[in-house]
Amino acid sequence: MSKRRSLVSANWKMNGSLDSIRQLVSVISQGVSQGTESEVIICPPSLYISELAGMLKETNIGLGAQNVSHLECGAHTGEVAPIMLKDFACKYVIVGHSERRVFYGENDLRVAEKFVAVQANEMIPILCVGELLEERESDCTKEVISRQLDAVIELAGIIAMKEAVIAYEPVWAIGTGKTATPKQAQETHEFIRSRLARHDHEIADGIRILYGGSVKADNAKQLFELEDIDGGLIGGASLVADDFLTICHSAR
Repeated sequence: MSKRRSLVSANWKMNGSLDSIRQLVSVISQGVSQGTESEVIICPPSLYISELAGMLKETNIGLGAQNVSHLECGAHTGEVAPIMLKDFACKYVIVGHSERRVFYGENDLRVAEKFVAVQANEMIPILCVGELLEERESDCTKEVISRQLDAVIELAGIIAMKEAVIAYEPVWAIGTGKTATPKQAQETHEFIRSRLARHDHEIADGIRILYGGSVKADNAKQLFELEDIDGGLIGGASLVADDFLTICHSAR
């Protein structure tokens, strides 16, 4: 059994209001305080980071961000600099989420630049990798994930992975009606770890790899029991307190 501590991250995406997040955090923090083996973090929309920084201060829940600029400062309207997130005690930052890659044109180099910027400001990047439906059907999964990982390693070096988390998103199984089986998830997580092991076995063994393929209350335990799955990057289910807590308590 792996000694890696599981991590469960809520990605609220573009959802919530002040009232709703206050209620949600109140229930989640109370449930987490009753005990869970996993590390738990919440990544709210950027406007609510300040609010959550205060709400989570006396809890066991960490704070993360969904996105960040690769630049330090300047005339970049609408962007959020890494140092701004650090000011509010963000510990984690998601980089390269499939929605950023697909809908906002973030390529592998830009994702790698964001990864470097996050670490330069003493935060931990959650690097998202994963393949589209057409890439899965063309049997290009390993090729795509290798390219995404290699872009970061080439820019930051393998040692940077020692202070990082990876999240695997089977984009082909999210909102398509298709389902990734636990076996498929484990196989891809195992491949990611083996790809990193080509550079450094110790780092590959120690890095946490989260599953981001529609983890829900009823499948979390089965997924988290697999050897190379170290927790989840949770979307829709993280907006329902009871479901999210079930997922948190399912992690090893």
